[in-house]
Amino acid sequence: MKFSVASQPKYSDYFRARQRMVKEQIIGRGIKDPRVIAAMEQVPRHLFVPETLQGQAYGDSALPIGEGQTISQPFMVAFMTEALMLRGDERVLEIGTGSGYQTAILAKLADRVYSVERIRSLLERARKNFDQVQCRNVMTRLFDGSYGWKEEGPFDAIMVTAGAPSVPPPLLEQLKIGGVLVIPVGDKNSQRLLSVRRKKRGFSEEDLRECSFVALVGEHGWEKPPRKDYGLS
Repeated sequence: MKFSVASQPKYSDYFRARQRMVKEQIIGRGIKDPRVIAAMEQVPRHLFVPETLQGQAYGDSALPIGEGQTISQPFMVAFMTEALMLRGDERVLEIGTGSGYQTAILAKLADRVYSVERIRSLLERARKNFDQVQCRNVMTRLFDGSYGWKEEGPFDAIMVTAGAPSVPPPLLEQLKIGGVLVIPVGDKNSQRLLSVRRKKRGFSEEDLRECSFVALVGEHGWEKPPRKDYGLS
């Protein structure tokens, strides 16, 4: 086990809702990887949404987390995670920390997760969330995620949780041979979720499904934000 949830009675209030979510939304829609299913059962999604929305945390939808960003639909979290085919010894790069829920799922399944977020307030809250669930194998950085995290690469797997107009070249460069990159690519309203695998020579690409994510903002995304907004923390 990569981390555990602090023992507090209030967490049990959401246990049945989480079990129902996994049964109906995750297993019921075809997720088969037992490790992914177990992670979805264990990570308390309600702790990663605003307090006023905790009653909706296990519903079949994305939810706002502030700053125009969202926590993804539970099924999409499980689907993208399963697409990475993690075994447990990988170093994973995540682009778009958000509230930290997807990060925490990945942290259950990989050796170490490196997560990049461009919005300081979200990253600060995510770090508090990681502390709350005792998630110790995550490193975070405030930066333009479209650049990846070159200093810590290459990575066994990369997940992008925002829609891009095309696959950012730096992310391809930071993927190990044999590694998998999962990323939504398309316009700002809808995308196709792609799985890109690096080979000894070049890359192979698989179209997984239709999806809709918030826009990837950055040098290799839709917009170029002011660099003064970023730090190296």
